Amino acid sequence: MPATIVETNHTPFAKIAIDPVTLDIIENALRNARIEMDATLVRTAMSPGIREQGDAFPLIADHSGKMIVGQFGSFIDGFLRGYSGTLEDGDMIFLSDPYSCEGAVSHANDWLVLYPVFKDGRLLAYTAMFGHMSDIGGSVVGSMPIKARSIFEEGVRIPPVKIWKKGEYNDEVIRVIMHQVRKPDWCQADLNAIIASCRVAARRVIEMADRFGDDVYVSATQELLARNHRAMQALIGMAIAEEPVSFEDYICDDGVGQGPYRIKCTMWRENGRVVLDFAGTDPQSSASINFYLNENMFKMFFGIYMIMVFDPQILFNDGFYDLIDVRIPEGSLLKPKFPAALSGRTHALGRIFDILGGLLGQKTPEFLNAAGFSSSPHLFYSGNDTRPGKGGEWFQLFQIGFGGIPGRPMGDGPDGHSLWPGFTNVPNEFLERYFPMIIERYECEPDSGGAGLHRGGNGIRMTYRFLADGTISIHDDRWFVPPWGVNGGEPGKRARKIIEKPDGSQVIVGNKVEELAVSAGDQLHFITWGGGGWGDPLERDPALVGKEIVQGLITAEGAREYGVVANAGGTVDLAATAALRAELRAGRGALPLFNFGPGIDALRAGCLAETGLPAPVQPVWPLAVAAE
Repeated sequence: MPATIVETNHTPFAKIAIDPVTLDIIENALRNARIEMDATLVRTAMSPGIREQGDAFPLIADHSGKMIVGQFGSFIDGFLRGYSGTLEDGDMIFLSDPYSCEGAVSHANDWLVLYPVFKDGRLLAYTAMFGHMSDIGGSVVGSMPIKARSIFEEGVRIPPVKIWKKGEYNDEVIRVIMHQVRKPDWCQADLNAIIASCRVAARRVIEMADRFGDDVYVSATQELLARNHRAMQALIGMAIAEEPVSFEDYICDDGVGQGPYRIKCTMWRENGRVVLDFAGTDPQSSASINFYLNENMFKMFFGIYMIMVFDPQILFNDGFYDLIDVRIPEGSLLKPKFPAALSGRTHALGRIFDILGGLLGQKTPEFLNAAGFSSSPHLFYSGNDTRPGKGGEWFQLFQIGFGGIPGRPMGDGPDGHSLWPGFTNVPNEFLERYFPMIIERYECEPDSGGAGLHRGGNGIRMTYRFLADGTISIHDDRWFVPPWGVNGGEPGKRARKIIEKPDGSQVIVGNKVEELAVSAGDQLHFITWGGGGWGDPLERDPALVGKEIVQGLITAEGAREYGVVANAGGTVDLAATAALRAELRAGRGALPLFNFGPGIDALRAGCLAETGLPAPVQPVWPLAVAAE
């Protein structure tokens, strides 16, 4: 049975006409409250992933649970359907189990706090936030086991519980949970930071209601939702055709030798609504790369993409959800059946954005983006710190890497950027202060961005020198299937990971490995992939290519992908460039809308020679599973 909202005041909110000035004030106050949630979090949390990188996502919703400001969209309606308890003034819900909230959090590392905000006996709003915990127990350090066969191997799973009940803190349940994790100090501090962020936002909501009146505040939230609905309805009518279009992309492998895994989506407009159907997506994996995709989360992804491409001034919220129909097959990679492992879902989560770009751009190629840095590569490093004065104390690092943003209609993709716009890098000084390592290199990887009129952003090369024996784990993708280019642009270069021993010998390691032993003095070259290029590379300004050689973004050899002949100092030979470009134009056919590279079969055939790693084996599912 659904959740029961316990209110002592049953007077319905009155609908009030909101003037534009008041609406603008409340809208921006809500934006600021969300920013204050983030500021509270980073000042209070302890783990590098949250404190330094901002791996947490806030939400402020209206009294019915619809997101007014946030990023991932509201999960609250799904939570209310599945939670059989009560919600009362002074309660706060805590959970981390994806299967208990319809995938609102998509792996158990994400700890979520939900705070119903009551005022004068009525439910006025919800505030919520979830953040990625650096360790929640389980079979490996960091709690993201690549080889997991079920969620039971991935650490503590928290069903919806009241961390606060009528204003009383549930200390007993927190002590039980913290007993399961390797870094209880980090987890406790991060959880307290999330709680504090939710309380800050709740105070701001109540202050707004006190200033303008409860009915005005609620009416303003409803107008913000309605305004978003009107805007999205117009965008859908303008940009989405009734004729279906399909797009597919791949997760390179599952970390245990199988791949690639296909994600496919078909989109069309029907009776004023958008249908997004994932039929044709591969069945769920036996390993941990499954992504339990919450339908509302995907609706928000779709809405953000539409808004950012076509009208960035719109404040995105949940107001348009009834305009979108999302269909995800049960038992697929995007809706796995319990108890499928979920900890490695990052790659599929990121690939969703590439698929949205491929769908939305087919009818309007002038708005089309290439494939970009659609993942959050993870590095884990743990062991005992044997440096002088450290006493062999336990350490563990979780860090998210950056890469190349795709070439776009308006210009080049940024170099060395995060998939999530709000993320920041962990400062090298922080890493070297708190962990036994030296950052030898942190630089752009030249030529990794796909060539194009607008170049794809370059990936990065981060070289870690380890100062203590320990183990590392790596979660990354795009090492086998490259990020595609568009409108004649070239694919970006693929990811690589290399261990270099003190004697200079090198070993190529996989992009999904766990518990790999490293010794003091070893170096890890962590190289991420670049974004695909946009437009004909032979149309790029040769002088700009020469400038980027000087800047270290392109090499003299890489400049030939643009048909530019230049030396290592960036001096362009204009006559030789004109001749080379003429030769290249004569030898090619029509420029493709999408450039996926050589195709899966050719990638398999050349994998070992090109990457130093064996090609993944095509997954095989039982006929009954594949038929579903």
